[in-house]
Amino acid sequence: MTSTTSDIQAKLAGFSTCEISDAMIKLGSSSGGYIPDIHQFSPSGTNARICGPAYTVQMVLGSNKDAPKLSSHFVDTAPTGSVIVINAPDKVKNAVWGGLMTAGAKSRGALGVVISGRCRDLAEHRDASFPVFARGHSTLGQSPFTRPSEVNVPVTIRSPDVSEEEFPAVRVEPGDWVIADEDGVVCVPVSKAEEVITLAAKGREIDARCMEDIQAGKGVQETFKKHRGK
Repeated sequence: MTSTTSDIQAKLAGFSTCEISDAMIKLGSSSGGYIPDIHQFSPSGTNARICGPAYTVQMVLGSNKDAPKLSSHFVDTAPTGSVIVINAPDKVKNAVWGGLMTAGAKSRGALGVVISGRCRDLAEHRDASFPVFARGHSTLGQSPFTRPSEVNVPVTIRSPDVSEEEFPAVRVEPGDWVIADEDGVVCVPVSKAEEVITLAAKGREIDARCMEDIQAGKGVQETFKKHRGK
């Protein structure tokens, strides 16, 4: 029987991003679904964990007059229960997310925000206990450096410091599952979710057996060969 969307979300939420990446690698994903170098900035002092469907936002440079323009602020159209995923131009130094956006997103029931770019107003996000994951932070706001151009479109997130030959870009489609925790951020395509859940569960069982043997004094190499076949 096919799982419901809520069942899939609950099951994915039960796995760490590491377990999910391992499953994605086994399915042939060259990136493991990992969106690199994005870290938790809020809440503070606790390990936030979010899992939900992606609501994507593509940012462009403020000087780009040709890209589409939005008729509404992207926060105002964020669906309840979504994870807002923002893709900013590479290497810009301004923030694309601030405290007022967190207030708006929280009031609309968004689960959190994942930013391939920078945020600001850290204290405001932390006071609101709103999950914010980003590459970095800044004192600068969006204008005049960047602007939102499109929402609910596929976004291709690249690591700004390496080539795609060194580490592949990750494509996030609207509605794909985005999971973020203290280890990082991963994206699971909707079409792969059930397979990921099955493989992640198997991986967890194997790791539990490995841990039991290693804690009992057996060697790591011996244990890996026994349970992982390598």
